[in-house]
Amino acid sequence: MIYWKIFVAFFIPGIVGYGGGPASIPLVENEVVGRFEWLSVNEFSEMLAMANALPGPIATKMAGFIGYEQAGLLGAFIGVFATVAPSLILMIALLSLLNKFKGSPRVKTMTALIRPSIAILLGVMAYQFFQSSYVSAGMLQTIFLIVASFILLEKVKVHPAFVIAGSLLYGAVFLGR
Repeated sequence: MIYWKIFVAFFIPGIVGYGGGPASIPLVENEVVGRFEWLSVNEFSEMLAMANALPGPIATKMAGFIGYEQAGLLGAFIGVFATVAPSLILMIALLSLLNKFKGSPRVKTMTALIRPSIAILLGVMAYQFFQSSYVSAGMLQTIFLIVASFILLEKVKVHPAFVIAGSLLYGAVFLGR
């Protein structure tokens, strides 16, 4: 029964908490403090302050902490799953809808119009990364990493995760200041 309560306590704020984590904080408080009385107001505020200090989405951190406090590791998993389930369900429904109408001329036009926008956004982001790298590491290091990454990704076909890890290691060893 506790697992169902944890699921409900985080699924409902996930559905009605339009606007992400900050919008769902009062809804989660209502569930865990008011409805299920798992935490006092003071404990909730302390947990919220700690969750804000850590990186990542606030709602999932709260769900993981409270779920773990109430029912251990499985409770944490259920709390986090309940938090992301509304978005997951909506994504699956929208992708199913898009897949159903993928042959439609309107959908084809829409995706054709979106692709250049995404390409431009990715190009701007790549330029900003290059500019930031140039300023902090220098031109020689930046060009070396770009060329090495290109060769590893395109010619040797190394998985991107390994290229990223290698770049991080290179930066730690040769660029650590």
